Amino acid sequence: MSRKILLLAGSSEAREIATLLADNPDYEVTASFAGVTRMPAKLAVQTRSGGFGGVTGLVEYLRQTGTDVLIDATHPFAVNMTGNAALATNELGIAHMIVQRPGWQPQTGDSWHFVDQLDHAADLIPKGATVFLGTGRQTLGSFANLADRRLICRQIDPPDGPFPYPNGRFQVGRPPFSIEDEIAFFKAEGIDWLVVKNSGGDASRSKLDAARALGLPVILQRRQAVPDVPLVVSAKACVDWLAL
Repeated sequence: MSRKILLLAGSSEAREIATLLADNPDYEVTASFAGVTRMPAKLAVQTRSGGFGGVTGLVEYLRQTGTDVLIDATHPFAVNMTGNAALATNELGIAHMIVQRPGWQPQTGDSWHFVDQLDHAADLIPKGATVFLGTGRQTLGSFANLADRRLICRQIDPPDGPFPYPNGRFQVGRPPFSIEDEIAFFKAEGIDWLVVKNSGGDASRSKLDAARALGLPVILQRRQAVPDVPLVVSAKACVDWLAL
């Protein structure tokens, strides 16, 4: 009998895991998207979209579906979902694995400043600066204290409403972006500072490489500690763990 797996998606690692497991008769995989992106990339396994209703709802879902293993391959900053998954699997005694790629590390020529909370960016960015916010539209509430700066926030989907502050605008674009693309964009917009989450990975690193090339300072939000459950850094390591 195949093992039922709930794959919490939202990262490139989740796509890789889905591809690696799609044709394996030993596993029946359902991938779950949070529903934040309107048109997420298609995966090679069956999918669902939307939340579960907190820990209680996730426990009920896992119980009703007879899930055997939960693989958390969400975005490294999806801390609420990661915490809920740890609590739900612990309650049910279900096997649980977190897949999270390593964070970025500064290189020679980088001017990086680490913060625990995004609203701390205002302590570092001078008034009058033009700021590129690479942290997503859901984080905009953290930047109300940047009223004296010009803000540009890039998001995948077209905005469903106006920018929340008069000193900013949305820039729609779907990654990946090349280093050359980012350099041209930063020059055209007169970007002075970048604010990003330390997500890691190659797909979105180009903006950091572009910032280094242009000598731009970058603010990175640190990750929170993950729950005390098995953790691997790649899709292959996750699939290897399943086979143990």
